[in-house]
Amino acid sequence: MNVTMAEADVTALCKSAGVAISAIEPLPDGGTRLVCISPIGADKMRKKLKKHLIDGAVTRHRFYRPPGSEGGY
Repeated sequence: MNVTMAEADVTALCKSAGVAISAIEPLPDGGTRLVCISPIGADKMRKKLKKHLIDGAVTRHRFYRPPGSEGGY
């Protein structure tokens, strides 16, 4: 799911909700892409982040490199 919130805020919400993250990345135009490990966790976060969900397609980085890796963001 894509949300209008910063990556750190999404990570903190997932942690407080006990939802494991499979992948998370910043979006070039602002916001964060979140992929949860389980469908149950994803449903839980969709409900929590309902006001912040981005509807429709978003632009993503062509090749995401995690923070701390060579060439990372």
